[in-house]
Amino acid sequence: MKAAKYIFCGVALLALVLGSRLQSLAQNVTYDEILHSASHPEDWLTYGGNYASQRFSELKQINKTNVDSLKLRWVYQLRRQGIFESSPIVVDGMMYVTEPPTTVTALDVRTGRPVWRWSADLPKNLLTIGLFPTNRGVAILGDTVYVATIDAHLVALDAKTGTVRWSVEIGSNKEAVAITQAPLAINGKIIVGMGGGEGGLRGYIDAYDAKDGKRLWRLYTIPTTGEPGVETWEGDTYKYGGATTWNTGAYDPELNTLYWGTGNPAPDWNGDARKGDNLYSCSLLAIDADTGKMKWYFQFTPHETHDWDAAEPPILFDAVINGKKRKIVAQADRNAFYYVLDRETGEFLKGQAYAHQTWAKGLDAKGRPILNPDIDPTTQGTLVYPSITGTVNWTSSSYSPLTGLFYVNTREMGAYYYKGHPEMDPYNPADIGGGGGQKLVSGDDAYTAVRALDATTGERKWQFKMIGDSWTGTLATAGGLVFCADSQGNFFALDAADGKPLWNIQLGNAVRANPITYAVDGKQYVVAEAGQSVSVFSLP
Repeated sequence: MKAAKYIFCGVALLALVLGSRLQSLAQNVTYDEILHSASHPEDWLTYGGNYASQRFSELKQINKTNVDSLKLRWVYQLRRQGIFESSPIVVDGMMYVTEPPTTVTALDVRTGRPVWRWSADLPKNLLTIGLFPTNRGVAILGDTVYVATIDAHLVALDAKTGTVRWSVEIGSNKEAVAITQAPLAINGKIIVGMGGGEGGLRGYIDAYDAKDGKRLWRLYTIPTTGEPGVETWEGDTYKYGGATTWNTGAYDPELNTLYWGTGNPAPDWNGDARKGDNLYSCSLLAIDADTGKMKWYFQFTPHETHDWDAAEPPILFDAVINGKKRKIVAQADRNAFYYVLDRETGEFLKGQAYAHQTWAKGLDAKGRPILNPDIDPTTQGTLVYPSITGTVNWTSSSYSPLTGLFYVNTREMGAYYYKGHPEMDPYNPADIGGGGGQKLVSGDDAYTAVRALDATTGERKWQFKMIGDSWTGTLATAGGLVFCADSQGNFFALDAADGKPLWNIQLGNAVRANPITYAVDGKQYVVAEAGQSVSVFSLP
């Protein structure tokens, strides 16, 4: 463990620790409470809303009959400019939000008043290769808030005061390791991945003891000499092959299994030197939470050359398929295909394209893509759908057990892909990603849409088309609603059953985050983050 490089940048406001606020500051979130989050939906205790990452809330005070009466209640303005992509945690009257590049702010959920603020002391020569300098949220367990910093540290903060309890280095930022994701807190462990694959890294995912920060296990996402799968990398390209774990995954407590997506192989747009499937890039990994051993994997895009990371948070649910009840893990992948897998075995059950794509004829019986010819990047440029940002990127989809629908903000956009250098130089940032790139297709044919898919088949049931390139996740609620936003700053609610628009408000800036909902004092609130502010809404 290295000495902490961090400074506490705030103190509790005296007015908020007096009288009735004492109870609000008494956070002690148990694993059992997160496990049974559906029984107390007034809180939002983990990144995906629950361990299944469904981003579904049982709250229904705000519903289809009254959502058009929503009003703005309070706004919190960030202290500094940056790309704001945080998904807040809410517990016992407190909201924990992360500000770019790595600041944790605790807010009173009734008023938006800051209670404390902590900021990482970042190096002047910070490396964020292939990543925006942002942070997408925290985890909470017991009376401790956990944040992964952009310069690759995991820090434990006192939930009441923001005081640093411990800090550990996950990887060397000097070697391009950087982290933007929210950690995942499970039973006594904090799970966190890493990013920076374009810098020539070999990806991994870690588990740390929640009490003292001791590393309990590490799973590398690319095999090494003597391990199964290393033969899918030509020569020694596995040593710097990427496959980072830069977004938050899901967890099944009954199976004690983590489900985590991996990023693209490196170099990105030129696979000449890394012939083979390049395991376990662009894959979903099922991981034993106690040991870190891989139980199974499913690779969405073998030998990928278009930057289609499989980092979209997977969603867990149970359903009957072909007359048999199954434990399902589903993913709307960045490559434009929707996948339904058995989460116990990794067996491919269903799959189909949910957006326009030109790189594959379809999927075979095992879910492997049947490739079209001439889809790799070239020096002249090759037009392929989807674009480098994929049909969905890092923002979360949602699932409603009431409708059986999977709601995904879908991007319809292609790109001309250009081929770069075939070799990867991990110590030369100018050569990141293999030196290639893309030119986006724009105009009327490029748009985003909220799409509702049958969760067991991927069949489209409805869509709500938007103008521009929206980077907002979806939120489903028991009130029969789906919340999202377009690229112009219109935050809106749709009927979860048919996609009919029911309410919207202009926030003045794009929402680059995942909306959430919570309740306090018997009143439900909805949270959106537009530009440099947190906006909170409720009924009159």
